Amino acid sequence: MTKSIDNLPRVAVVGAGYWGKNLVRNFAQLGALALVCDPSAAACAQAIQACPDVRTASELSEVLQNPEINAVAIAAPAISHYSMAKAALLADKDVFVEKPLALEVKEGQELVALAQQTGRILMVGHILQYHPAVLKLKSLAAAGELGKIQYVYSNRLNIGKIRTEENILWSFAPHDISVILHLLGEMPTEVNAHGGSYLQSHVADVTLTSFSFASGVKGHIFVSWLHPFKEQMLVVVGDKKMAVFDDVSKDRKLVLYPHTIDWIERLPVARKAEGEAVAVEAREPLKDECAHFLECIRTRRPPRTDGHEGLRVLQVLEGCQRSLDQKGAPVKLAGLETPAPESSFFVHETASIDQPSEIGPGCKIWHFSHILKDCRIGANCNIGQNVVIGPEVTIGKGCKIQNNVSVYKGVTLEDQVFCGPSMVFTNVYNPRAHIRRMDELRPTLVKTGASIGANATIVCGHTIGRYAFVGAGAVVTRDVPDYALVMGNPARQQGWMCECGTKLSAEFRCPACGKRYTKEKNGLTLLGEAQRSIAH
Repeated sequence: MTKSIDNLPRVAVVGAGYWGKNLVRNFAQLGALALVCDPSAAACAQAIQACPDVRTASELSEVLQNPEINAVAIAAPAISHYSMAKAALLADKDVFVEKPLALEVKEGQELVALAQQTGRILMVGHILQYHPAVLKLKSLAAAGELGKIQYVYSNRLNIGKIRTEENILWSFAPHDISVILHLLGEMPTEVNAHGGSYLQSHVADVTLTSFSFASGVKGHIFVSWLHPFKEQMLVVVGDKKMAVFDDVSKDRKLVLYPHTIDWIERLPVARKAEGEAVAVEAREPLKDECAHFLECIRTRRPPRTDGHEGLRVLQVLEGCQRSLDQKGAPVKLAGLETPAPESSFFVHETASIDQPSEIGPGCKIWHFSHILKDCRIGANCNIGQNVVIGPEVTIGKGCKIQNNVSVYKGVTLEDQVFCGPSMVFTNVYNPRAHIRRMDELRPTLVKTGASIGANATIVCGHTIGRYAFVGAGAVVTRDVPDYALVMGNPARQQGWMCECGTKLSAEFRCPACGKRYTKEKNGLTLLGEAQRSIAH
């Protein structure tokens, strides 16, 4: 096993059999594999043979109770995906679960909601979205190389592992549904599925599913595990070019056909052209998928195939199953499209987020910033370039922290606090390089709505009041009252500020918005909204 690399998550692979052994191999090569869990002694022995240093366990509880494990990759039978993923999320582990996300839409919805509530990463193993050929196909389609897409179909056929706990639709089709939804960027409005059960009366071995989309695109997916040879092919028909993704081919994974249709005497005539192989980087999709999971854990960015994407595929699958149960009757899917995730936030690729940390929805974390472990950042915060936060720092909602600011342990920001460029917080009053004084931290509290100007310094152990305003370059050495304006070195009060950021008149009235205040012991108190027009 490749030794763990500093700052990489510690991943446990749950299920080391038919497919799980591939996850074991890849997470080991990426330096993140910490443990393999499987009730089969033979599977554990095989994992140890491949990765001699890896630890093993036979029960999921051993994984979830281990504080060294911060992520779980689930490759157990599909019937266990929901229960295992739920248990891992409740245990504060990030989760990668192989397809399908669950076997019922309501279970998938519960997992997506739970991941959002706990702030955990939930990623679904839709491997084709990490395939270099599919990524290239998506970019070509988005650039208009294929023209208007008219028709999409896929064949996923083989003679191989035949399952009893799920039918061929649930076993094979999730990959193709995921790719088609990804390429088209829309959900089907109607599906109908036909199938045949030849080996076991209650398990479909072959299904053919048709799809209709609001854009007019049609498609179908043909899947079977009773086929004489392996075929994994996706065909995208556009009005300019046709694309073929053949995953079985070794050197022509993606081919474009610039066929044209001419109309002669009001009749369509096909003009065939030679296929043009598209250069595709030779990379293992599963390794890229595993690496993406690790990167999402590190940065706290939503995965490409997050729980919402997995839920969309699950909704389509459930519609297909309903049609299959009704012997091919069309099933409407209107209203099932999942909205964009509300829990998403942006993290620049150069930024770093240590775990565990909680980042609220709508946050933006920019270039070279670093969030240390055990921090909590509220929704809709904007963290500028080269900012350091933490460890163990709490920041409220809607805060703006400009470039080159460090918010150290002991500092707390309430909601809507503004920290100007290069302003400074301290947390030790009398620091020495040769004397450790982290147990002597003096807490600093910045209350709701306060603003701290560029290059100001806040000496630790003080409170900046609600909507107070600290001028640029000021050095704060004492508490600042609510709504106070302080300036200079050391900072002294120079007046009072309105919530809108305008200096108040001598009568505690805002000349800009008309709000009025009254003087209290600890600063000002807002009297309420007044008319914007002020009598002369």
